[in-house]
Amino acid sequence: MFEWLKENLLAQLTLRHLLIGALLFVVTFVVSTAIVGFIIVKLPEDYFEPSNERRLWVAQHIAVRWAMIILKNILGVVLVACGVLMALPGVPGPGLLTVLLGIMLLDFPGKRALELKLVRRPQVHRAIDRIRERFDKPPLLLG
Repeated sequence: MFEWLKENLLAQLTLRHLLIGALLFVVTFVVSTAIVGFIIVKLPEDYFEPSNERRLWVAQHIAVRWAMIILKNILGVVLVACGVLMALPGVPGPGLLTVLLGIMLLDFPGKRALELKLVRRPQVHRAIDRIRERFDKPPLLLG
């Protein structure tokens, strides 16, 4: 196996390939961090409070409402998968925050408890509050 890698992949590795890889690393890190940061800043401070009722698209036609719910859940699954990948060593991006955002989009029993479990982790909570503080937003209230 290592011989095959050595003969086929390492032999073709050039400085150009390394620079392209480094550029992709930086671009994906910056873009994913910017998107996650934007969403965290836009969250209402009481998002995790028990009194915060989350009823989306109630005034819409039933077909539109169901289509939006399905699309929201698909995006949630994609974000969770990307977050799990970003949580791996050597992969750029805010992994745990992306997983949290994906879970926030999904609809499943026990979601609220899982969200709170993730956001109550000290490193995640500190990161979220630091991002919100940078944009003059109050810290999140945890119910």
